[in-house]
Amino acid sequence: MKDCLFCRIVAGEIPAKKVYEDEHTLAFEDIDPKAPTHVLVVPKKHIRGLKEASAADRRALSCGCGKCCARARD
Repeated sequence: MKDCLFCRIVAGEIPAKKVYEDEHTLAFEDIDPKAPTHVLVVPKKHIRGLKEASAADRRALSCGCGKCCARARD
């Protein structure tokens, strides 16, 4: 989606400092962090919001979040 900031980051149109990436999710550092470790995990497919996310979408995001947490501990 052209007007979605996160879709543009996923597409590489907007640079981001990647923390984790798999086939379903991309995690990157926040540009204005409010904590020492502040990472955004977004789906690679456009989803308007969590209310619209399918069960598979929620599982993929959960898995991506878990892997980011594991990397943050390393």
